[in-house]
Amino acid sequence: MNVVLDFLKPAPHIDEIDDPKLVKKQYRYWRFRIFYAMFTGYIFYYFTRKSFTVAMPALMNDLGLDKAQIGILGSMLYITYGLSKFASGVMSDQSNPRYFMAIGLIVTGVINIFFGLSSSIILFAILWGMNGWFQGWGWPPCARLLTHWYSQSERGTWWSVWSTSHNVGAFLIMNVGAVCAQYLGWRFAMFIPGALCVVMGFFLMNRLRDTPQSLGLPAIEKYRKDYPNSQKIDENREKELTTKQILFDYVLNNKWIWMLAFASFFIYVIRIAVNDWSALYLIEAKGYSKIKANGCVSLFEIGGIFGLLLAGWLSDKIHSGRRGPMNVLFSLGMVASVLGLWLFPEATAWFDSAALFMIGFFLYGPQMLIGLAAAELSHKKASGTASGFAGWFAYFGAASAGYPIGKIAQEMGWNGYYMALTACGVISVLLFLPMWNAHAQQKEGGGKLSPTLLDDEEVETTVS
Repeated sequence: MNVVLDFLKPAPHIDEIDDPKLVKKQYRYWRFRIFYAMFTGYIFYYFTRKSFTVAMPALMNDLGLDKAQIGILGSMLYITYGLSKFASGVMSDQSNPRYFMAIGLIVTGVINIFFGLSSSIILFAILWGMNGWFQGWGWPPCARLLTHWYSQSERGTWWSVWSTSHNVGAFLIMNVGAVCAQYLGWRFAMFIPGALCVVMGFFLMNRLRDTPQSLGLPAIEKYRKDYPNSQKIDENREKELTTKQILFDYVLNNKWIWMLAFASFFIYVIRIAVNDWSALYLIEAKGYSKIKANGCVSLFEIGGIFGLLLAGWLSDKIHSGRRGPMNVLFSLGMVASVLGLWLFPEATAWFDSAALFMIGFFLYGPQMLIGLAAAELSHKKASGTASGFAGWFAYFGAASAGYPIGKIAQEMGWNGYYMALTACGVISVLLFLPMWNAHAQQKEGGGKLSPTLLDDEEVETTVS
């Protein structure tokens, strides 16, 4: 069974280049080109995801919409985006990322333009729901490319650098969109990002390619002599899988993927709750001004950039490509940082800023590594589905950080809010602990990967 159209199917493998010098030259060129293309492309996905956030105040004033109506649009995006991350993960694992990622970006651009032309709340809801669906086409192709072009012992570093595209994109659209909304009106805050994304979609079609084998290059594991275990992987691992194989052989029947998905839920509760409620906490509980409170909270994202870069690098250099230890250690740091913000209510703004910086630092490491670990603990050809499945649970967590956490804060006060976040952090630690030595291992005589636990001696010999 295959769920994608013929023109989206993966590029076929061609004869492998024999000249080692040419292979090295081609790998160096294509790895750099593919990386900057997907990094830039994902920045622009954020342009059409966050454009409404910037346009929202002017739109409300212009059309007389209230907060409840605006909240409907946010809910539509979360729901459809969460569903799409899983469904598009299945599709992207059987697709050519060159076109899959590009088409998704073009469609989100067109939707933003039509949104700017509309004035009806019903049309807004439909269009923003559609936008959420095609936003889900951005992440899984990147997971496929990162898995195929970067090997186990280096992938954490590359994956973490790529993940900063989230932060860069959010920062840029907040500034570009704000200028558009201020001087040109909210409609142009939708038009301009939309038009830019249409252009960027065609740029991605030009820059991206599919697997190394589609360009006559050996598999990345063969090129770098960097295999998931001490034995070489047979060629079955490079064959495309059916939808049934992806879903049932390598995702839904994989206990590690389920544990990562549940951990992703609790990590996202904390992430979204800190983003959405911390400024209000600082204003209500500590009497901060809006500017002062939001200034403190802005350091949450800055800390996240440093945290995800360090977590990826350490998981490569210290733990030989195992992601479990960094997930445990960083989630422990996250719990400690949340407790620091909670248990010192008389602390200064400097302390609160530092605590929020450290929450972001420790939280974004596991958030990034969950997707990477899911890709590595399933199958190379199921990486988009596995990481998308974990991402699907993450957006249940994001939704839970809204009304449920708000209700807790309302009924139990800010102490109840922090107890809930601490509980989520502790649960995430407990979910990560059994995965300390989780590693993908090849079954003898077949191409199917079986995630397993390696003892200390095996871990040392995993990367040759």
